[in-house]
Amino acid sequence: MKIRVVGASLACVLLLAPFSATAADAGAAALDAAWTKAFKANDVEGLVACYAPDAVLGLPDMPQARGTEAIRATYKALLGANTAVDGSLINTAYQNSGDVSAGYGNYVLTLQPKSGGAQIVLKGRFIDVAKKVNGKWAYVADLASNEPAPPAPAK
Repeated sequence: MKIRVVGASLACVLLLAPFSATAADAGAAALDAAWTKAFKANDVEGLVACYAPDAVLGLPDMPQARGTEAIRATYKALLGANTAVDGSLINTAYQNSGDVSAGYGNYVLTLQPKSGGAQIVLKGRFIDVAKKVNGKWAYVADLASNEPAPPAPAK
């Protein structure tokens, strides 16, 4: 009897294990949550911490950044000129496979220019690829594009 209970308990643990993963094991989804939190806090170093040392970052209307220092410089430029007011990732989907994780969706970011003027709302789409680096998830590629303009009405 005792063996059956232990066996049944072990089977339940093994079956439920994929559904009880910790945030550290959630791949790109957890990384996107950390990125969003750092963005809303205007935390350049928190943003940079989301990337692998050899990562590539491609933000709309900005040169592609490769590696930690270039990624830091990109976020310093963005948040040096603007204050992040809000940010969200929506319509997201994620897929994990071992030590690699990918995510995609849409973003809505609100910035307040430090020089004054109206807030800027940026909308677009993103795709990111993450991998475990020394046991921690990190972006290896983070690419975003502006939301395209709606098509012109048919004549």
